Amino acid sequence: MTHEELVAYALAKPGAQPDEPWEGDLVAKVGGKIFAFLGGEGVGLKCGPDADAAAELRDRYPGAVTVSAYIGRYGWNVVSLDGTVPDDELRELVDESYAAIVAKLPRSKRP
Repeated sequence: MTHEELVAYALAKPGAQPDEPWEGDLVAKVGGKIFAFLGGEGVGLKCGPDADAAAELRDRYPGAVTVSAYIGRYGWNVVSLDGTVPDDELRELVDESYAAIVAKLPRSKRP
């Protein structure tokens, strides 16, 4: 999956909007909350409720999935777009990250 395909997939989610909270760093938000960091050669995604759950994915794809700086302890990983993680699994990870963020939104902000 290319970076452009990933961005298009993430932004096709109901209520998803692009944002650039830091110069040059594209993110996908829903209800004002980030569900995907869409920078460069990887994508930052919520991969579980905590660091232990996110570590399972890193163990399965060493080197291709790394802990996110600053927010890794909350279950965020950076997934490389180098082809190591299959496209269908990458789509599932985007779906799960989106669903995790939507579930925490107040009902008034849910799509």
